[in-house]
Amino acid sequence: MFNNKKLIFIFILSFFSTLVLAEAPDIKVRDVNGKYHNVNQYIGKGKWTAVVFWAYNCHICNEEVPNLVFFHDEHAEKDATILGISVDGYKNVKKSKEFIDVHELNFPNFLLTLKASEFRKFGGGNFEGTPTFYLYNPEGELLAKRIGPLKAEEIEKFIKNNS
Repeated sequence: MFNNKKLIFIFILSFFSTLVLAEAPDIKVRDVNGKYHNVNQYIGKGKWTAVVFWAYNCHICNEEVPNLVFFHDEHAEKDATILGISVDGYKNVKKSKEFIDVHELNFPNFLLTLKASEFRKFGGGNFEGTPTFYLYNPEGELLAKRIGPLKAEEIEKFIKNNS
């Protein structure tokens, strides 16, 4: 028996896996040191990529981050990576850096000032809240979107079912 959250998750993954096929976005973001990067340098490249949009004051984000660190440790050298995007913008760089340091994030994290036009470039529609996950295949095509918590086991299952 599925609970409502699982049904929503299945619906979202099914919906986006059949309707969304967007390539890695061309978006400039900054790291906590102010250096600019393009997110398309980190998405695809022969590995699955889970992009997580987070905020330093998001309760769920703070709970889920250890799960993402574990996933990245287990997969980064093999088949998948995590890319973190703080939606707090550069004006909150100090708080974002504290979040990264406290949780010992072992994957790249960047800051993005949340603008609807920028967020839509990721291919999954409008921003609805944190955390939000986008799952890109090894070719850099967006296959799924998830709003809310996402466990490492769910990412692994999605990768297995879509490889």
